[in-house]
Amino acid sequence: MSGLPSATALVRAVQARDVTPSDLLDQALARAQAAAPLNALVSLHPLAAEHAERVATRMDAGEVLPLAGLPIVVKDNINVTGTRTTCGSRILDRYVSPYTATAAQRLLDAGAVIVGKANMDEFAMGSSTESSASGPTLNPWDTGRVPGGSSGGSAAAVAAAVTAVALGSDTGGSVRQPAALCGVYGLKPTYGRVSRYGLVAYASSLDQIGPLAHRAEDLALLMNVIAGHDPRDATSLDAPPRFRAGTPDDLRGLRVGVIRESLGGNTAGVSRTLDGTLDALRGAGATVQEVSLPELKYAIAAYYLIAMPEASSNLARFDGMVYGHREPGADVTGSMTLTRERGFGREVQRRIMIGTYALSSGYYDAYYSRAMKVRRRLAESFAAAFAGVDVLVTPTSPFPAFRCGEKTSDPLAMYAADVDTVAINLAGLPALSVPMGFETVDGLDLPVGIQFIAPALDDERLVRLAGGLEGIGAVQARVAPAYA
Repeated sequence: MSGLPSATALVRAVQARDVTPSDLLDQALARAQAAAPLNALVSLHPLAAEHAERVATRMDAGEVLPLAGLPIVVKDNINVTGTRTTCGSRILDRYVSPYTATAAQRLLDAGAVIVGKANMDEFAMGSSTESSASGPTLNPWDTGRVPGGSSGGSAAAVAAAVTAVALGSDTGGSVRQPAALCGVYGLKPTYGRVSRYGLVAYASSLDQIGPLAHRAEDLALLMNVIAGHDPRDATSLDAPPRFRAGTPDDLRGLRVGVIRESLGGNTAGVSRTLDGTLDALRGAGATVQEVSLPELKYAIAAYYLIAMPEASSNLARFDGMVYGHREPGADVTGSMTLTRERGFGREVQRRIMIGTYALSSGYYDAYYSRAMKVRRRLAESFAAAFAGVDVLVTPTSPFPAFRCGEKTSDPLAMYAADVDTVAINLAGLPALSVPMGFETVDGLDLPVGIQFIAPALDDERLVRLAGGLEGIGAVQARVAPAYA
């Protein structure tokens, strides 16, 4: 793990006055410039330099700041005052948020400096970060391949060492899958653990903000700041964060359940990485057993029949009348119609139409209502599985990063990229993608992530587990070679 960017070390250096917040910002901006061909960032925060100076002033006044001077990027669906929030969409091209999301405000209050906004699939609807109105983001490990999505900009920025940490959002795997494809950690917290206030909604019952990083201790550092109850979010949980990176002792006696249904359909490299992970856990004193969750075969269908109707409702607010892009029309109705037709991309339009159909009279019971029943059954199945194990494990993705354009013409193939992740959002559970290996494809080593799942509100266990895996040398976290 030596040589990897460390948010914890950067904060300590600022606190010790070895470096200034402005110095760290300048370094991050230089790395952002070097990584510009990746298109990981869609904008730089115009007030970042002012914020860095303000952090130094606060420290001089005696404030102890847990994230003192730490540069960070946040996904472009997380509102931050004074900078654009486009959600990767033409319809919000000129939108500047008048308020800051709770998670972002907690970062700022703790002394972090937001460098800029990370690229994403339009309105977080995608698994490749190819649908953004700002153009696709490229994978730092191979620029002919996708970084995953929808938080591909956040994952690429961390993998290219633009910043040591980033925030993304996860509705069906959108933090974990790009983390796996870019070789970094990606944590999807328990639903409600991190406030959604100020996160532009895709599917409100599934969305959750989460961190990406190179180190378990940096996940703990961020989660101890951004997690916690927020009265402005009705779904926010009152669960004070107590995160720490673990040690190998945290693996001893750990009961690990391998989900049987996740063992098929993986590439050879993903299967080898999973086997190696299980061997490492056994060697550290954990017990491993297979667990069956037969309802998982319905998860993809149920997920999209819930997420798309919620998106249909949430995106009805974007009509160009109050904010964002507006197309001229003969009248108000004509303007709204043209704005939505030209402002939304093809995938967003597809999901709005399918979602509206699933909610329509005569089809609600056949589709949406049935999907909600599957969701309840999935939650029950996970609860039953956790009666006998402490964590569950699957691949994060059945394959490493795929080529740009490979799946854009086949929506079902793109949706299948989330086969190992969507069920966790449906059940509201925490899950962590850990960079555990590589698969050689066309002569290049591409990262492979392994997903660990814990019971609700046991997010801390996942970060301890990650620290334990680091302690035994099992984690394969690296900066992408072109940016090392």
